[in-house]
Amino acid sequence: MNTSNITNYKPKDFAELLGVSVKTLQRWDREGILKANRTPTDRRYYTYEQYLQFKGINVQNDQRQVVIYARVSTRNQKNDLQNQVSFLRQFCNAKGIIVDRCIEDYGSGLNYNRKKWNELLEQV
Repeated sequence: MNTSNITNYKPKDFAELLGVSVKTLQRWDREGILKANRTPTDRRYYTYEQYLQFKGINVQNDQRQVVIYARVSTRNQKNDLQNQVSFLRQFCNAKGIIVDRCIEDYGSGLNYNRKKWNELLEQV
């Protein structure tokens, strides 16, 4: 998830991002595993850089992209395809995810004979 536009996280939000409890974050702070930053009023907060460091992600060499993929079976369903794309973009926007690329495809859901889907899998 690209949340680099969020600068500071409350402990509750940061715990959710890491998949741990707030109590675990507090313990890690005490034990020096993941030190929290403090506001002037001594409240804990975390940064996106701390998230990247904790996950072991080197941003300078990171070439990952956020890609959304929408598919319908036939070209007659073009309106449905546009609705899917619109929904995916709104969802990503609401979650603070910046979409790098949108792939729209036509093809059956019964098999994997989908050109753009297979190209995406190759890139992954």
